Amino acid sequence: MSESIERENKSEKYAVAISSISNEPNLKGDWKNFFLLLLLYTMQGLPLGLISSIPVLLKSNKNVSYNDQAIFNVVMLPYTLKLLWAPLVDSFYVKKIGRRKSWLIPIQFLMGSCFFYISNNINELLPETEKPNIPKLVYVFFITTFMIATQDIVVDGWSLTILKRHNVGYASTCNTTGLAIGLMIGSTSSVLCTSEKFCNKYLRSTHNIGGIVTLKSLLYAWGILFMFVTILVGIFKKEKDCTLEDDHVTLNISQNYLLLRDIFKLRSIQILGIALLTVKTGFAAADHVSPLKLIDAGVSKDDIVFLNSSLHLIKIIVPLVVAKYTSGPKPMNVYLKATFIKLFWNLAFIVLIYYTPSIIQINNEVNIPKYYYVILLFIFAIQEILSYTIFIASLAFFSRISDTRFGGTYMTLLNTLSNLGGIWSSIVMLKMVDYLTLKKCSIDSGNYCLTQHLQNMCIEKGGDCTTIMNGYYVEMILCTLIGIIWYNIFKNVIKDLQTIEVSEWLVKNVRLPVTEKNKHVF
Repeated sequence: MSESIERENKSEKYAVAISSISNEPNLKGDWKNFFLLLLLYTMQGLPLGLISSIPVLLKSNKNVSYNDQAIFNVVMLPYTLKLLWAPLVDSFYVKKIGRRKSWLIPIQFLMGSCFFYISNNINELLPETEKPNIPKLVYVFFITTFMIATQDIVVDGWSLTILKRHNVGYASTCNTTGLAIGLMIGSTSSVLCTSEKFCNKYLRSTHNIGGIVTLKSLLYAWGILFMFVTILVGIFKKEKDCTLEDDHVTLNISQNYLLLRDIFKLRSIQILGIALLTVKTGFAAADHVSPLKLIDAGVSKDDIVFLNSSLHLIKIIVPLVVAKYTSGPKPMNVYLKATFIKLFWNLAFIVLIYYTPSIIQINNEVNIPKYYYVILLFIFAIQEILSYTIFIASLAFFSRISDTRFGGTYMTLLNTLSNLGGIWSSIVMLKMVDYLTLKKCSIDSGNYCLTQHLQNMCIEKGGDCTTIMNGYYVEMILCTLIGIIWYNIFKNVIKDLQTIEVSEWLVKNVRLPVTEKNKHVF
């Protein structure tokens, strides 16, 4: 009984300590840690940039369907499953190396090794003309994403202790800005710098064969970079020993999983979790289907990737601007405003996709006018600003409500719920496009072109599969309506969540803290 009271008192003292943190962050004396976090998140963004560009590369291959795209999206599942091994990351470590470095060093060496493997097999994984081996592609990049997800657990947990407590709100800035830089480098270099057409048009004075680099050599260079940076971090960065702090609690594996269960039992976490799992349904079609529909309409993959690369500059700048508004006590106010605006921005994509064919196609030949690129950039820029504002605000809120004693588990749980909300909705929307689209053969009224075989039969007879109802527009309308319903349900709920006491987010009775004899600490 006395032990239970003592544990509860320690949690209450911890809650008071957290709630008393100054609302005026100051990075003086914390800049080195800030830039280290920025570097680690940038490295995380490199492979994510490569993965994000693959759907565009697949879409440029006429043998790949929307169903294949949905299957490839499965590679992002480790981001939703990482919750299963987050407690292991929090429990197992070598004390002399450091709680986070014990995992960061080997996992980043493995990520470098993954780059070497993909580099040696890239021509088999992504052939130029033949249909890619989708199952093998998914298998390889699923493992890669598993490594990225594990690194994310480590860095998210470290971000709560590497910065001073009053600067913890800047962790979201490091996260979003670093990921944006990594995504920009990863997607731009892997597609544009390897594209013969793009390089001859923009980067060379005289035409030549191939890009300025090959994807194989680029991935090999990334592998070397990961190895080199990891060695430097391992040698020169000393990790803070949090066991010396009064509020530190060390848990073994079973206690970590029990902690995870107890966190799930918190009413505040349950409500927030439902909101995170459903919020992205409102703009899933706009985010994931719209770029592919532009390629269908005739916009080249190089133009799409170049557009996305330009938007990465926005992703770098926006966190620095938005941090002023999200580092305070109520970041979710910004979250709600951006969500509301983004829902109605779906209408801009509906208009864009509808008029694109008539603007860029003349006599069935693609000829894109310059003003179209301006329109395209404007619409996607607003979309990215809103998306990243939502992302930054949510991360700032997660950092504020997470118990730093169990930072990896808390942050991973919240990020997992958020990522799961995005992944399940994107897979569903990509799969449903073909099912919601109705086509009919122009010379055979009984052929609705439901399969590739029926489409080929229509073409062989001299006909064409004409679209009667475009599933994209159906999805966009449904998503927008669902999003409006979500906003009306959760607006006041989320506002209430950010005003409740800090203690409502903490597990008060952590079971039996382990002594220094903890067998999982070496």
